[in-house]
Formats: sequence, structure tokens, C-alpha cells
Amino acid sequence: MKMTLPEALLADVAGRGDEIEAARRLPADVARAMAKAGLFRMMIPKTLGGLELPVSESLAAMRRVAAADASAGWCVMIAATSAYKSGFLDHETAREIYGDPLGVYGGIFAPMGRAEPVDGGYRLTGRWAWASGSANCTWLSGGAVIREGDGIAKLPNGAPDSRMMIFPAAEAELIDTWMSHGLKGTGSGDMAVEDIFVPEARAVSMMTSVATHDGALYRFPTFGLLALGIAAVALGNAGAALDDLVALAASKKPTGGGRTLAERGYAQSELAQARAKLGGASAFMEDAVGRAWTLAEAGDDLDVEARADLRLAATHATRTSADVARVMYDLAGGDSVYLKSPLQRRFRDAHVMTQHMMVNPATWELTGRVAFGLPTDATFL
Repeated sequence: MKMTLPEALLADVAGRGDEIEAARRLPADVARAMAKAGLFRMMIPKTLGGLELPVSESLAAMRRVAAADASAGWCVMIAATSAYKSGFLDHETAREIYGDPLGVYGGIFAPMGRAEPVDGGYRLTGRWAWASGSANCTWLSGGAVIREGDGIAKLPNGAPDSRMMIFPAAEAELIDTWMSHGLKGTGSGDMAVEDIFVPEARAVSMMTSVATHDGALYRFPTFGLLALGIAAVALGNAGAALDDLVALAASKKPTGGGRTLAERGYAQSELAQARAKLGGASAFMEDAVGRAWTLAEAGDDLDVEARADLRLAATHATRTSADVARVMYDLAGGDSVYLKSPLQRRFRDAHVMTQHMMVNPATWELTGRVAFGLPTDATFL
């Protein structure tokens, strides 16, 4: 099953960037149009009516939406990767949650909740930040540590045992804390639940649960997939920043000169270098994804080196994209400081993406250990 993105949808998203940012959330009609286009079902198994796309195709779709508007692209990324959990649930539970063709999903992996084991499941309480796209969601999920007596249950490696707890969005309180300088339209405020019941079947460990659906997609590492989604949004945003600068430079004449920005040597040099950097980061990520997909299609588990390369490529692409957005912002000069300039938004959005823990500088150390062949806890790769 293939997905073709409607050009009209992308054009609508691009034309409503100011509205999306002012609303500080994705408008409901845009979310519904995205759902109809299949953007939230890219990682749901075909047996549940999902698209179950190859990873490269999902990332390409996220990148295209992000080029239209980074906040919209981020919401697509969160919904799609949140729905990835469908491949780790029993079929009946998965169909209950992900069977709606217009369903919208969201969640936060960080284990900021606490889950008390009870008969048949858990009593869940917690509050999570960065609940992107939550206002349009039908189902939400939040990471939670599992209580054991007076302490916390542990995995064999000593790490806290945590699960993704999936619950109807109606059971959560959405708290408007999203006063950010970038990705404003993602509606990434807090969400909270108080002592709700989550059945055992809706509690998934993204570190120890085994996929219930066969297929290469569900042999990809969860954290690597999330990092790649962030990078796809970053690459789309940065590519659009290049286009924005080229469009401006054709007519912009810097103060004191008769030549356009496009005719100036320094601008040509900076643009060329930025294109090369972005292209290199994109190619590195495509190569890492391609090699990992080949292993997954063969039915093999991804080894530590392949998983490390996914995280390394994603972090490199995200942070390179932010550098490219900055250079384009700088090249535009005074024009870029006005809210009417798309480059100021590209710059702000890019530098919020870099703050996500999946692509932060700690990734360099983690993947560097693997490159040196040192013993490495690969739990979060």
C-alpha cells in the first residue's frame, strides 16, 4: 500500500503557517485532512488497515510536510511514531485503539508517570511535558515507571522498568503550557492523568516487549525511529529555508549596493556550502536507514553498530539542519527579523528541534563509545 500526499493539502498547510503559529496548535480541520491522507497511519500494520510503509517512505512524507510548515510536520512525526506501538499489541487491543481510519495519536516516551500494578493492569498517575498534537488526539500514551512495593521495578540491566501506558485522550487533562519561541503550532503543552486504570494489554515496554506483527518495520529500534522522525522534520525545514533564501536573494539588494544578494560572491559561497552540508547529512541518514532496512527485511535483529548509526545520523542531520537554517537567516540580513519573513520561523523552529533528548549532544558520546568498540549500554539506541 502506497501513500500519495495531496499537493492541495501541502499547499493549504504552507499557506496557513501564520494561523497555525497563532493558534499554537494544529487546527482541527488540518489534522483531519492529514488523517484522511493517511499521514497518521504510516507505521500501523496493514492487518489493522494501516500503511506499514518502509521507514524511508515515512520519513520522506514527514520531510515534505515539514517543508510546508515545521509545526505540522512535527505533529505528523509524533502521531506516526506514537502509532508505531500498534505493532507490539495483541491484535484485538490494537484494533480497538488503531482501527479508526481517522484516529489521531500522541504520546511522550519519557517515564514521567508512575504505574501501580493492580488486578488486570495498572493505576496510572502522571504529568508529561511536550504532548505535541494532543488537542486533536483520540488516544494518548505516556511513559511510566512501574512501582514495586515501596520502590521501582528494575530490568535485568538495573534500569527502571517503564512502560508506555495507552489511554483514551478523554481521560487526560491538557494543560496549556506551550509558550515557546519555536514549533509554536505543535500544541506541545502538558498532559496529566490522575489514578486512571490502564489494562495490562495497553501497557507496552519499548525496551522489552516483542513485536506481535511480523514485518521489517517492527524490527527497527523505537528510539532510533523517533530520532529519525525528528531529523526528517529538521531536514524538511532546512531545505525550505534554502528555498526561502533563494527566492529572497533574487530581488534583495543589500544597503549600499546595486547588485542583488544572489549576485554577491559571499552569498553564493554560503549557499553552496549550506546545500552541500544539508545534502551530506541527508545522504548519511538515507544510507544508515537503507542498511538497517536491509537487515530488518532479512529478518535479522539490528546490531548495535546499525542502531548507533541510526542515532548518529539522526542527530547529525538535525543539528546540521539547524546550522543551515541559521546561515540562511544570517544571509537574509535585516529582512529576516520581521515576522513576515519565513526565515525567522525556520530559524526558531530548527533550534527547538535540537533540544529534543533523542538528538541532543549526549548522542555523540553514546555513539562514539560504539565506534571505539567499548562496552555500551545499548538500551536507548
